[in-house]
Amino acid sequence: MRPRSNFHSFAVFAVVAFLGACASTPTYTPAARQGGAGYSEQRIESNRYTVTYRASGSANAQLLEDYALLRAADLAIANGSEWFWVDRRTLDDGNSSYGGPSVGIGVGGGSWGGRSGGSVGVGINIPIGNGGAQQARSATLDIRFGEGPKPDDANAYDARETAANLRSRLPG
Repeated sequence: MRPRSNFHSFAVFAVVAFLGACASTPTYTPAARQGGAGYSEQRIESNRYTVTYRASGSANAQLLEDYALLRAADLAIANGSEWFWVDRRTLDDGNSSYGGPSVGIGVGGGSWGGRSGGSVGVGINIPIGNGGAQQARSATLDIRFGEGPKPDDANAYDARETAANLRSRLPG
């Protein structure tokens, strides 16, 4: 039996990594079940909704918020509104811990066979790999539909224009 070459092993690893990355990229689809990946909404009042876009794992936070905005625009259009207002935005990263660099100190000791010893260790953690983009598991928007002229405010969105712009640049 012939041994595998390093190139062959690398090629297999590269294909698996590529397929894994493709599989984890969120797309604009409805959630198949409550709490599943995709968009979902909950009606609060006739003109108020909570819209959530959830990824299957951690993903680019801006992409998740854009998908939630797209769903908000689609809901506004479906409800006959020309614009919508975002009252609140929430990103959930899956934990509340700090994701930046950190330093840890550990102290240990023990004995074995009548001998004892101690140690002190210092560790440094510097997160790498996400290109500086904020990661999240979900983005949630509290929205309400508006009537009449759209306010000139950063939280007010023209539903048709927002949907067209986001669809032109988002995957899936």
